[in-house]
Amino acid sequence: MSDKKKENIELECSHCATVSELTPVVTYVHQGEEKYCCVRCLPALIHG
Repeated sequence: MSDKKKENIELECSHCATVSELTPVVTYVHQGEEKYCCVRCLPALIHG
């Protein structure tokens, strides 16, 4: 087995600034730019 530790990457929602440690965050690409959205803001992203 590998002794490497898994590095936690902290992602921040582009809409409400919550972090991935508090709520799940998904990654999306808009106009070639990678952005992040938490599951609470996802409906607003989908429905505009």
